[in-house]
Amino acid sequence: MDELDLVMNWELGTGGLLVLAASAVAVLLVMIMALRVHAFIALMITSIGTALAAGIAPASLMDALRFGFDSTLGNVMLLVALGAMLGRMIETSGGAQLLADRMIEVVGEKRAGLGLSLASLLMGFPIFFDAGLVVMLPIIYAVARRVGGSFLSIALPSAVAFSAMHIFAPPHPGPVAASSIVGADIGLVMLVGLVFAVVIWYLVGVLLAPRLGMRFDVPIPTLLDSTSEKTGFESSPRLGTILGLLALPLVLILLNTGLNTLGSAREDTEAFLSDPLVSGLRLLGETPIALLITVAVSMVVLGWGAGKKGTLIEKITDSALGPICSVVLVTGAGGMFGGVLRVTGIGDAVAGSLNEVGMPVIVAAFLIAQIVRIAQGSATVALTTAASLMVGVIAAGDFTQLQIVAIVMAMSAGSVGFSHVNDSGFWLVSRFFGMDMKQTLSTWTVIQGAMAIVGFVLSVLLYAAASVLA
Repeated sequence: MDELDLVMNWELGTGGLLVLAASAVAVLLVMIMALRVHAFIALMITSIGTALAAGIAPASLMDALRFGFDSTLGNVMLLVALGAMLGRMIETSGGAQLLADRMIEVVGEKRAGLGLSLASLLMGFPIFFDAGLVVMLPIIYAVARRVGGSFLSIALPSAVAFSAMHIFAPPHPGPVAASSIVGADIGLVMLVGLVFAVVIWYLVGVLLAPRLGMRFDVPIPTLLDSTSEKTGFESSPRLGTILGLLALPLVLILLNTGLNTLGSAREDTEAFLSDPLVSGLRLLGETPIALLITVAVSMVVLGWGAGKKGTLIEKITDSALGPICSVVLVTGAGGMFGGVLRVTGIGDAVAGSLNEVGMPVIVAAFLIAQIVRIAQGSATVALTTAASLMVGVIAAGDFTQLQIVAIVMAMSAGSVGFSHVNDSGFWLVSRFFGMDMKQTLSTWTVIQGAMAIVGFVLSVLLYAAASVLA
């Protein structure tokens, strides 16, 4: 409620907010799974009903709806649109199939999913979850077409790799914000977070996710498909060209990350980062700008450089936008639902109650982040909320830096757990992987829950080891 000035007709207590949240999720599940209402419509109806039931006055309703929708759509739309254009050009040129063939030659068909997942893990260090997944989609689709078998067993490990990096390792916003709030050493958080991400990727992404994926026969999505007919954009790109196009946004984003890290380590941080040259280079590494530059370079290299006409290049890039419209709108509506749950105060009410129970700090850190995540959907909000509530406890205690890092990891683990219908990422994975809601709940929700549990166990082990060393 601090982020919006809403007019309220009444305010519910913690118990009422919990009942409302559970009821809203139940209604949404019935609408989508039983009544077969389109997810976008169902999410809008549920968001409106939840806001009004929570006491938000009609005059403030649109502000509450836009709170989550606008921010989610603003973050996702540019990344998905630019990533889809890039993917479409790589796909239609033959570059995706080339990469798939070469990768399979190196790792073998039986390890194709592992090879994709490992590549996603490396890409996931500098690039955000949604942007990285979109860039990898044409490669995932091409590999799945080549090796056959279960599509989800090939695709899900890559999503786990991106998610693990996004949740546990700086420079991603959640762990950076939490570290700043509680005063954790960001370098130590990065080192430990990378170790956690790799362990969780292997245990959940490599060992568990393919087994869950085998349970469902999901056809390969056709969002970026060009195999049904010739487009005229086909060419014979070199392997180095395609790898260079995929590496370009990563290099630019790493440039941004490196400069930000260097600036934070200097005494004159503000002056350094505001320097015209430095700020210009940082701009090039902002994810939407990096993807835009890569799309422009792809148009030159795969388009005009390959002898294609401008009208054909325009047609190919435009054809990438139509299929992803549903993905963007459903994802934005998922953000709307999560935003409504956030402004009604559900997450804060539950977190505040848990913080007063007096349980061990490492357990409280995990549970607060986990329940806020389940209540309102956003992993970053869950992590920063938990950090804000735990900072007083940490400041009052005699904790070593390694113990504080373990607490940050516990909060990170809690913030990833059990993604469901109020999480925009849930709908992103659902639509890009061609799953219905029941399939997504049976795979992605379970996977994210497993990531949370493994992360919490690792955090407890680290905290115990740090306590022995203290």
